[in-house]
Amino acid sequence: MKQTRLEELVGPVAESLGCELWGLELHMQGKHSLLRIYIDKADGIHLEDCERVSRQVSSVMDVEDPINGHYLLEVSSPGADRALYKIEHYKAYVGQKVSLKLRVGFEGRKKFTGLLKGVEGSEVVLEVDDDEYLLPYELIDKANIIPTY
Repeated sequence: MKQTRLEELVGPVAESLGCELWGLELHMQGKHSLLRIYIDKADGIHLEDCERVSRQVSSVMDVEDPINGHYLLEVSSPGADRALYKIEHYKAYVGQKVSLKLRVGFEGRKKFTGLLKGVEGSEVVLEVDDDEYLLPYELIDKANIIPTY
């Protein structure tokens, strides 16, 4: 629930500054929590974008106070090895190589690396060593693009 609330607060701020909220991560570690926000836009993210979004998000967070205690705020680009947070991200990166980790085992394994073939309903289609897997989106804990240079 907290994740959704943070997205509701941060998303409009990023959009008002010409950026897209790519994703966010909240790591609660006692007194030393971390809110990491990833932003993106068509022509790429620059340091100035991160600074502007950080200032505006800080102001909103000060007023709304959705996180108990002190926390560190980081704003950055998703990078070439970007994490995939939404089903739409998977659709946008069909044809790319990805690594993903599941919350629970699927056919005896939790980690997969392969070619993202598509999305069928709420399942991600991944080709691994000539085998095709239909992995339930809700079971995916973490997924990242593997950049090719």
